[in-house]
Amino acid sequence: MSDESRPTGAAELLAHARERYAGRAFDEAERAFRAAVGQARHQGQNALRIHAQCELASVWRTCGGYRRAGLLFALTLPAAERVFGPESVEVAKVCNEWGVLGKYTGRFQQAEALYGRALTILEAARGGEHEDVATVCHNLGGLAHARGDHEAGEPWARRAAEIRARLLGERHPRVAADLAAWAALVEGRGRPDEAEALLRRALAVFEAAYGPEHHDVAAALHNLAALRHRRGDLDEALAHYLRALAVKDAVLGPGHPESAITLINLGALYRARHQPGEAHACYGRAVELLRRAAPDHPHLAAARRGRAAACASLAPPANEK
Repeated sequence: MSDESRPTGAAELLAHARERYAGRAFDEAERAFRAAVGQARHQGQNALRIHAQCELASVWRTCGGYRRAGLLFALTLPAAERVFGPESVEVAKVCNEWGVLGKYTGRFQQAEALYGRALTILEAARGGEHEDVATVCHNLGGLAHARGDHEAGEPWARRAAEIRARLLGERHPRVAADLAAWAALVEGRGRPDEAEALLRRALAVFEAAYGPEHHDVAAALHNLAALRHRRGDLDEALAHYLRALAVKDAVLGPGHPESAITLINLGALYRARHQPGEAHACYGRAVELLRRAAPDHPHLAAARRGRAAACASLAPPANEK
């Protein structure tokens, strides 16, 4: 982009940043969001500054910068309350985005409170049949899954899928994302056939809409791999885990902490296949990703335990020379 065509006003910078973010040009998006925040502050445009701050924090979260994303969300929420009012839709957006970060970093109680506040605001402002409401319901289901509470999560996931299907149609990729999240909870409740059908349906929609390399494709592949793993089909599970990891590395970059859960599961699969060397490598990479991004993440302990177990399997017996 030439200097003459480069956006300079806060609103132009914010629009440019959103365009770059949608195109997954994260470095450019971060620079543009930073510039929009600075320009909005300089011009006294407080509402625009808050939007830019929230979206900058979301970029950092997407790129694995969990610590600084949390700090910026913590600054942005009270500012949004002052500028827009504590019951505003803008406050609900900040709460929802910060809640996603809480789930990623294992701060589940904080995430639940933020999602709950966002849902209360949105139901009052938008009514029960709105896509923003569906988004928070989807996130509440995902949070329950992360906590292992599948019974509590399934109604949220079902509600999200039903709202969005009525609004967008059955073949929309956002509906497919709801189906994939619902599937994980259904499987957790002991209905693996139903879960697998939902996952394969979602994966087909994602691949048709986005092609083979997309974050939602990777997430569905990971979940399908986990399901096939639990059902004892180690070969198909391995193929899906490896493909999910390759897509995550291509889309998010090889140093992104979101790959850690796939690596942990892949390590467990390799141990089940009696391949301790491969398992040790997967667990080791997961430890490094989580240690850098979120040193108090609950999955970090599991990765360290898996690495230690794989290392023990690699060691020769004590009486072997």
